[in-house]
Amino acid sequence: MVTPTLETQKTRPTSTKLKAFMRTNKELILATKPFTFENKSKSWWYVISTSILTITSLIGTYWNVSIYGQIACSVLSGLLLVRMFGLYHDFLHHAILFQSTPAKIIMKIYGIYILAPSSIWKRSHDFHHKHNSKLNVTDIGAFPTATKKDFLAFSKKEKTIYLAIRHPLNILFGYLTIFMYSFCINSIINSTKKHLDCGLALIVHFALAGLLFYFGGFQAFFLTLFIPHLIACGLGSYLFYVQHNFIGAEFNPDDNWDYTEAAIRSTSFFKMNFIMNYFTCDIGYHHIHHLNSRIPFYRLKEALESFPELKATKTTDFYPSTVYKCLQLKIWDEEKGKMIGLEKL
Repeated sequence: MVTPTLETQKTRPTSTKLKAFMRTNKELILATKPFTFENKSKSWWYVISTSILTITSLIGTYWNVSIYGQIACSVLSGLLLVRMFGLYHDFLHHAILFQSTPAKIIMKIYGIYILAPSSIWKRSHDFHHKHNSKLNVTDIGAFPTATKKDFLAFSKKEKTIYLAIRHPLNILFGYLTIFMYSFCINSIINSTKKHLDCGLALIVHFALAGLLFYFGGFQAFFLTLFIPHLIACGLGSYLFYVQHNFIGAEFNPDDNWDYTEAAIRSTSFFKMNFIMNYFTCDIGYHHIHHLNSRIPFYRLKEALESFPELKATKTTDFYPSTVYKCLQLKIWDEEKGKMIGLEKL
């Protein structure tokens, strides 16, 4: 790893300013503890209502009065699967419905259906939280970030693999490349016994595809399974990418890493309208989630309004120009202290 140079340190004056007025790491995390208490009735309402809406919209992709209605239901299904993933994500963080057997059954079924079974998702996501913004993290569930010096020293094959992982097409087709291959197929290959649920997810998925083809043909498969998964997994992959690969994001070597700083300065506040906040379960308040993952998604905004420290972070959005700029970020320039594109090499 490359230790930040004096020049790098000079390009980050805001970190010092931030520390001057923010609570210490432990104080800030403890201060957010009251927001970890959930309203179980509200949690169950969100899980049940979203489950019913998702199932109804999926049925609408197959049985509908017109092709236009089927297409509309297909797109809606994809967005609702994203919302279900937000609930699944919070459940595995023990932020909602912890130790509830019915919730556990619902979430296990969902994890298998969306090709992100709990065995691989929890392991990879917990790893991600413990190593957020660290350089050269290559564990599954993270987009690796190499320094300029390391990237230039890569072999041609290593550069190709690195750039392929961060390529927009990998994110767009995350359904096939990230969820189906990385989460399921690769996990089975590497550790079959630990990831039997990944094998089950693949069996269920291909069985559903076969049944849809048999009873409804290509259209049924395309609108009921492929498009919803393409939307849900693609949007989920992009959200995960941009929440840690945005303009102004900071990355650190292990010896200069700090949990709270990583949450506030290396994780974005993704500004969305109320519609996308609904479908993403307020995951735009991602820096707060990284600070304390036990806060239920419906209390993240409340936490933001309570702490000025949590407002001092970089933002991103869905504007096409912003999306384009974020996708161009490939390498951490340790001298300039920022992410750069290949054209800056």
